[in-house]
Amino acid sequence: MSDHVSRLHQRLEEYLAIRRAMGFKMERHAKLLRQFLEYLAASQATTVTVDHALAWAALPSSARPRWWAMRLSMVRGFAAHLHAIDPAHQIPPRGLIPSGHRHVVPYLYTDHEIAALARAAGQLPVPFPAATYQTLIRLLAVTGMRIGEAIRLDREDFDATLGVLSVRDTKFGKTRQLPLHPTTTAGLRDYLRLCDQVIPCPRSSALLLSTRGCRLRYNRVWEIFHALVIRAGLRSRSSGCTPRIHDLRHTFAVTTLLEWYRTGADVPAMLPRLSTYLGHTDPKHTYWYLSAAPELLALAADRLETHQEDPR
Repeated sequence: MSDHVSRLHQRLEEYLAIRRAMGFKMERHAKLLRQFLEYLAASQATTVTVDHALAWAALPSSARPRWWAMRLSMVRGFAAHLHAIDPAHQIPPRGLIPSGHRHVVPYLYTDHEIAALARAAGQLPVPFPAATYQTLIRLLAVTGMRIGEAIRLDREDFDATLGVLSVRDTKFGKTRQLPLHPTTTAGLRDYLRLCDQVIPCPRSSALLLSTRGCRLRYNRVWEIFHALVIRAGLRSRSSGCTPRIHDLRHTFAVTTLLEWYRTGADVPAMLPRLSTYLGHTDPKHTYWYLSAAPELLALAADRLETHQEDPR
């Protein structure tokens, strides 16, 4: 076995180890991706290319496109891992083999894009909704809450003294507390003072209010957010990667994990804290965010390689 082939097999085992740590069994992936490496070796290829990936995925010729698409999807994930380590490896574009299923890719916002959304909210024609949507966007960005959780927040769920939000009636029927940064606490205080001035007798106990003093409606929030995306000048990165409000949660999780890896934190030990903060029932669901950013996979791979070299 040549050095290049041996290195690819080593990278594959690292990739499989990372994905298994995320809670995926990877049995079929392991079998098929090893076959893919055998195909590359037989073709005397030392890097993953789109042409080789497509040629291997479309086997056997008698299979259905859904099977081909699944094989190519497996290669794409591994290729993203390899590309993050060595850009010589190519990542097969999505949609080369249509399978009839639309894949949604998390839209990871940059700090500049989040700021642009907040500015766009501040430019809404009526001042009170402008303040409400600025507060909502900033709150989602810094806490990773689900949009439904933010809408359901009551005023009594915010402890301004301790700087803590209590998130009740969550997706899994649990309650969790979210410590807030002092600037977030100050921002919520300012917003509530404005609420008292504009709507002294609201119809709802909600933390975030509409102009009529009612709780925000889910559908209306989506409509306003879509308008803010356009006003902020954000564009889809692909047909399956468009700016969605839920992606503020994805961005929070990925940014947190990136910061931990970059600063050398003990990520496996810290992960349960992030899972609790996000309201996940199991850390393996939080590990999913590793696949959302190739840089995360590369950092995780580097950490795994260092650990293998120095098992202490």
